[in-house]
Amino acid sequence: MKKWEKWVCTYVVSSASLCVTCTSSIYTSTYTQIKGEFGIPQLEAVAGLSLFVMGLGIGPMILAPLSEFYGRRPTYLVSFTVFTLLFLPCALAPHIAVLLVFRFFSGMAGSAFLSVAGGTVGDMFSGRDLGAPMMIYTASPFVGPELGPLLGGFINQNISWRWTFWIVMIWSFLELCLLYFFVPETYTPVLLRRRAVHLRATTSQPYYAPIENLTRSIPRTIAWSCLRPFQLLFFEPMVLLLCIFTAILLGVLYLFFQAFPLVFSKVHGFDLQTIGLTFLGLFVGMVIGILSDPFWGSLRQRLVAKNGGVSEPEFRLPSGILGGVLVPIGLFWFSWTTYASVHWIVPIIASAVFGTGTLLVFSGVFTFLVDAYPLYAASALAANSFVRSSFAAGFPLFSGVLYARLGYQWAGSILAFLTVVMAPVMAAFFFWGKRIRKGSRFAGGK
Repeated sequence: MKKWEKWVCTYVVSSASLCVTCTSSIYTSTYTQIKGEFGIPQLEAVAGLSLFVMGLGIGPMILAPLSEFYGRRPTYLVSFTVFTLLFLPCALAPHIAVLLVFRFFSGMAGSAFLSVAGGTVGDMFSGRDLGAPMMIYTASPFVGPELGPLLGGFINQNISWRWTFWIVMIWSFLELCLLYFFVPETYTPVLLRRRAVHLRATTSQPYYAPIENLTRSIPRTIAWSCLRPFQLLFFEPMVLLLCIFTAILLGVLYLFFQAFPLVFSKVHGFDLQTIGLTFLGLFVGMVIGILSDPFWGSLRQRLVAKNGGVSEPEFRLPSGILGGVLVPIGLFWFSWTTYASVHWIVPIIASAVFGTGTLLVFSGVFTFLVDAYPLYAASALAANSFVRSSFAAGFPLFSGVLYARLGYQWAGSILAFLTVVMAPVMAAFFFWGKRIRKGSRFAGGK
C-alpha cells in the first residue's frame, strides 16, 4: 500500500470507531423522552447505555479472533452491516425491552472497531511510523462519547428521540460505504493465504501459507482463537494491569454522562442542549493530547538512539506516564469545583485536563500492546476492550446513588484515588517491562 492509502484506511476505520462510540453516548440525551413515553424509572433508561457498552466489551472477544482467521475486511463489512441494520428496531421500538435488547446487539456488532481496527493500524505501520496513526485511532473511541451528548442534546430538545437513531443510521451507512471502497485486507497471514491460493492455481506448485497448515478444524481453530484474549489477561500481568487502568478511566468517562447533567443542571441550571456543550471540555482536552504526538514521537526517537538504535515497546509508555499524573489532577479539580459559587467554566477546564490525561494513557497502552504483541494485536486489544467496557457498563448504573450518597465532591474524589493507585503502573512497566516480557509466551521478550 502507498503511504496515502494507509492514511486513508486509518482515517476510515477511526471514523467508524468514532461513529460506534458516539452511538453509545448519544443515547444519554434520550432519557427524559424515553422515561415519559414508556413510563420507566431512570435506572431502566440508563440500562440502554450499559447494555450497549457491555456489547462493546463482549463482541471483540469473538470478532477479533475471527479477524485473525478470516481477515480484517470481511469482519468489518459483515459486522458494520449488521450494526447499521440494527438501528431499525431501535428507532421503531414499541417497548423498552425491544430497545434494550437491540442496543446490546448493536454494541456487539459495532465492537470490531474497538479491537480489530487497532490491529489494522498495526498491520500497516510499524516502528517510528506507528505513533501518529495509532494516536488518531486511539482518539476516535474517546472523542466519540464526547460528541454523543453534544449532538443528542440538540436532537432531543427539538425533535423525537427516535430521530436520534435515524440520524446515526444514516451516518453509519455512509461509513459502511467508505469501508467497502477504502479499507482493503491488511492482515499478513490472510494475505499470504490468498497469495498461496493464487500461486497454486497459476503454477500448479504446492504453495501453502502457514495459516493453511493448521491441523485443527476451522471451528476448533476459531474456538481456540476466542480463548486467546482471556489467555492474555490471565498469563500476561502487563496486559491485565494496563487493562484495569484503562477500564477505570473509561468507567469514569461514562460515569460523567450521569455526573455532568447532575452538576450542570442542578448546580448551574443548564438545559439539555447546554449540558451537551459542557462535554466540549473533554473534547478539547483529547484534541490537545492528539496534538502532542510529535513530542512523544521525538522522545521515542531519543530513547531509541540511547538504546543503540534498538526500539523497545516500553518506549511507547512515556505519554501514559504523564497521562497517569494528569488524570487524578483533573478528577480532584473537577470534584472540588462543583459548587454553585464556582464559575461553571472551572470544572469544564478540569474535565479538559482529565481528557488530555485519558487520551495520553490510552495512546501509550494501545501502541504498547500492538508493539509488544504484534501477531496477537487484535486479541490484546480485544482483551483490553472487554475489561474496560465491563467497567464502563457498570459505572453509570451506580453513579446516581454514588453522587446522592457522597455528594459531588467526595464521589469524584473516590474515583480520583483509584487513578492515583493505578498511575504508577505505567512507570513500572517502562522500567521493568522488558524483563517481564522475557518470560512471556506471547511476546517472547521481543
